[in-house]
Amino acid sequence: MLSGDSNGNSTAISEPDKAAVEQQLERILENRHFNHSRRFPAFLRFVVHKTLSGSTDLLKERTLGVEIFGRAADYDTSSDPIVRVTAAEIRKRIALYYQEPGHETELRISVDSGSYVPQFHWPHLPAVAVIEPQPEADRRPSGEIAVITAGESSPPRRRFRVALAISLAVAVLTGVSLSAWRWTHVSPIDFFWGPVISSSDSVVFCIVEQHAFSGLAVDADDPSHQIINKTDMFSVNLDDAVAVAEIGGVLHGGGKKYTYQSASTTTLSDLRNGPTIFVGAFDNPWTMRLTRPLRFRFGNDAAFTHEWIYDSTSSEPPQWFTERPALESSNNYREYALIARYKDPDTGQLCIIVAGIGQASTRAAGEFLSDSGKLAALQQLAPRDGRTNLEAVISTQIIDGQAGSPKIEATYFW
Repeated sequence: MLSGDSNGNSTAISEPDKAAVEQQLERILENRHFNHSRRFPAFLRFVVHKTLSGSTDLLKERTLGVEIFGRAADYDTSSDPIVRVTAAEIRKRIALYYQEPGHETELRISVDSGSYVPQFHWPHLPAVAVIEPQPEADRRPSGEIAVITAGESSPPRRRFRVALAISLAVAVLTGVSLSAWRWTHVSPIDFFWGPVISSSDSVVFCIVEQHAFSGLAVDADDPSHQIINKTDMFSVNLDDAVAVAEIGGVLHGGGKKYTYQSASTTTLSDLRNGPTIFVGAFDNPWTMRLTRPLRFRFGNDAAFTHEWIYDSTSSEPPQWFTERPALESSNNYREYALIARYKDPDTGQLCIIVAGIGQASTRAAGEFLSDSGKLAALQQLAPRDGRTNLEAVISTQIIDGQAGSPKIEATYFW
């Protein structure tokens, strides 16, 4: 690896290597993840050029804000996070670029988290087996026939077989190394959302609309004058809406468009059109139907006073449960959510489950699936044997109706 490091100390880069980096930079910027934006190419080009020129000391947040985005020299970086936000988005887009087929062995440009100094990783090329020329002693005049007794091979044939064996071994080892390299270089966001973002079909959020019979009306001239009007309309609860907004930000960052559809009007035919993200549990009938065959499932008593997530392969009582009467008198309790990504056999499409036992835990599930740090923990637990379907039970502490940081309780991959 040749680059500037995260502390601003530059490492000498030869002119041919600089040319290779420039060529790779332009290749990345011409890709669909960058070519529809002005901000992202400008940022990446600036930090790469400064690194190649040995000026990594200039790659600080305030300097980038001034030089790239025209901010004043004394602007408040804490209230204006444009540099941090842009860098985070560029990291995601670079990861998406390198995940695409055909880019695996290209020179890799990365901008590590917590730094604005790009790193340049040269690919390791596999060794090539060379068949050496036949020694003079083994060469025969033109027209002379070599006589080989039974069980004997000529030296050239032996050399060819040895070279072929070496070539096959190199190919196998290269394939294994490349697979491991691709795994370790997939970002946490791309690990979970890559199959959705790379799908050629549109994405739909299947959400729950609640019937509202009243609504607040605020006087335009006197905001303190408020009344409750009778209405006949539908609305989405705040926690579901926040989960949708957070996940939608991830999809938007990957250049993926999405739409919304009410769970009450969604049909099986709709679900066959592309990946669907199901938000909410006990109020979303599609979530309850689609999670029924999974290992981790939802359960409840007839009165819905107790609701839980359980492991269908275990005979033990459910570990992850909520007692509704206790919640109504408590401001501090633990709640659970189920997240999943799998290909449904009935629809032939990806299903994403974002569903908490309660509203606040659904919000926590949305936070989990949009946070690269949380997804990194899930990625570390995933096997590297090609299994792409996954489930996870997460928990969160609810205090005064607000969800704390989500934590992984159990996972299953198949």
